[in-house]
Amino acid sequence: MMEIFQYTFFQNALLGVVIVSVISALIGTYIITRRLMFITGGVTHACFGGLGMGYFLGISPVLMAGVFAVASSLGVEWLVTRHRVREDSAISVMWALGMAIGTLFIFMTPGYVPELNSFLFGNILTITHVDLIAFSVFMAIFLVFFITCYKVIVACAFDKDFAKTKGMPVVLVNTIMMVAIAVCVVLTARLIGIMLLMSLLSMPQMIAEVFTGRLKQMMLLSVLISVVCSVAGLLVSYMLGVPASATIVLVMVLLYVLARVVKKCNN
Repeated sequence: MMEIFQYTFFQNALLGVVIVSVISALIGTYIITRRLMFITGGVTHACFGGLGMGYFLGISPVLMAGVFAVASSLGVEWLVTRHRVREDSAISVMWALGMAIGTLFIFMTPGYVPELNSFLFGNILTITHVDLIAFSVFMAIFLVFFITCYKVIVACAFDKDFAKTKGMPVVLVNTIMMVAIAVCVVLTARLIGIMLLMSLLSMPQMIAEVFTGRLKQMMLLSVLISVVCSVAGLLVSYMLGVPASATIVLVMVLLYVLARVVKKCNN
């Protein structure tokens, strides 16, 4: 078992899953608080448009997916705030548009589209040093912003109308958080794929909610749960020889069931 830690690819996978687990836990708590899980699905599927265009044009598919993710999240925020479009309607438009563009360009790409399954279902073991640098830079920038603007972020998440009356930069903060969600979606897709992405952004928070209703404690507990479950899922995937994306989600689901049982027994 211990010999696997000697391999560079596994070291990269382990470090990558820890970094993304921390970021996704923090952002996931914000998403749950603002009830934005649907937008996460919309941004995730909008990435498919960038993926297809990237393959067709010969540009980095991950880079193009990131561009589409950011554009779709900003597009939703723009439609909701400027044109009073219902949030679920705006998300549905971006969702459908991204999938349509992706399908079109993948169909027009000659030959077999490489690594499509990896993007859809994830492949943690393909993480490189470049990916780790990108993850680390994003985490550092986000943590500085999150810690500096914590009170404003919380106020905007719970009651943006009250935050506006207090003169807080609600639009700016929400826009930055939407961009952070988009970037997190793209980075996390490299780990567990767009098909299982929402589990990493919601399950740790669901488990944490069983034990606490306070936001700060929920964030810290979500980070701990996300890291522990992700590392455990990675190790289980190695022992069983199965994809890590599936084992990570299954570990989280089992922990959630266990948490509910413990909570019920204590009551």
